[in-house]
Amino acid sequence: MIAVNVAIGPRMMLSSGAWFDFLDPESSDFTIEDIAAGLSKLCRYAGQCDAFYSVAEHSLLVSDILPQHAFAALMHDAAEAFLGDITRPLKQLLPEFKRIEAHVESVVFERFGVPTPMPKEVKQADLRVLAAEQMQLMPPETSSWVFSDRVEPAPVRVRRLDPDAAREAFLKRFNELAPSSSHRHVRVA
Repeated sequence: MIAVNVAIGPRMMLSSGAWFDFLDPESSDFTIEDIAAGLSKLCRYAGQCDAFYSVAEHSLLVSDILPQHAFAALMHDAAEAFLGDITRPLKQLLPEFKRIEAHVESVVFERFGVPTPMPKEVKQADLRVLAAEQMQLMPPETSSWVFSDRVEPAPVRVRRLDPDAAREAFLKRFNELAPSSSHRHVRVA
């Protein structure tokens, strides 16, 4: 068996052994463990930063600075567990990808009880964490936009968690925050 199967349709096998169908994500049997596994091994900035830094850790930081919307903030990039973290400049060139991303995101949000539309405060917190990340992980000129756009960097410290630690921290935070309707206690190793 191969991990990507396009003969039936564009789908891939997840770490749990379930298949994820990109054209029919509603029928896919993905779990929060699959999301945590994917996000914890996915490096932000297409890996173009000073050390490995996962989307899972980024999600934790956004959640930490936004207590009133902590769960939505934790889950705001959850679809990237299946789609990858496509850089903004490239994503602007891929309108079909943006459509697929929106569909997968809506299915993930519905499955786990993430509010839609996403609270606007989450996007603001995401930008503030982005600013802080770039100041800590990238060459100095990378974050020059912060000053011209008047974005206040979030008071966070990037720890550069390894994938196992990021996965465990993400699942722990999910267990603390998930609404009871979508919550099923997950085992953290």
